[in-house]
Amino acid sequence: MARNYWLFKSEPSEFSIDDLKNRPNQTESWDGVRNYQARNFMRDDMKCGDLGLFYHSNCDEVGVAGVCEITQEAHPDHTAWEKGNKHFDEKSSPENPRWVMVAVTWKETFPRTVTLDEIKAHPKLQNMRVAQRGNRLSITPVTKAEFEIICKAARK
Repeated sequence: MARNYWLFKSEPSEFSIDDLKNRPNQTESWDGVRNYQARNFMRDDMKCGDLGLFYHSNCDEVGVAGVCEITQEAHPDHTAWEKGNKHFDEKSSPENPRWVMVAVTWKETFPRTVTLDEIKAHPKLQNMRVAQRGNRLSITPVTKAEFEIICKAARK
């Protein structure tokens, strides 16, 4: 089966690549996704073994900081029905969950961040969704070639 590649956006003040690395088993549930298109990517397309670019957003150095791996496929996001949780959704319930999460495991922290400006300037990365004006999705697919170009650039 072919491996898929993804970009996961997170604000490092909320959850960073280092936070993931420091979790037990270097694994955490990617919860709180409240966009239907991003949810559908997780629910319909993400499989164990897929790799993700861990992207830091809304910070001083915006860009790709490392790599994670999908280690548990989509399952109900329980934070949606926990009153008081910032991700609570009154229309979601254990009987009828609207939202899903996957588990991701830390694979690598890059020696340097590949910045959004670098991505936009690279001729083979300009079609990445993260480089497109107005794209706000927290999870987007990337091609194998895009994934490899970013990993190579980060390791230089």
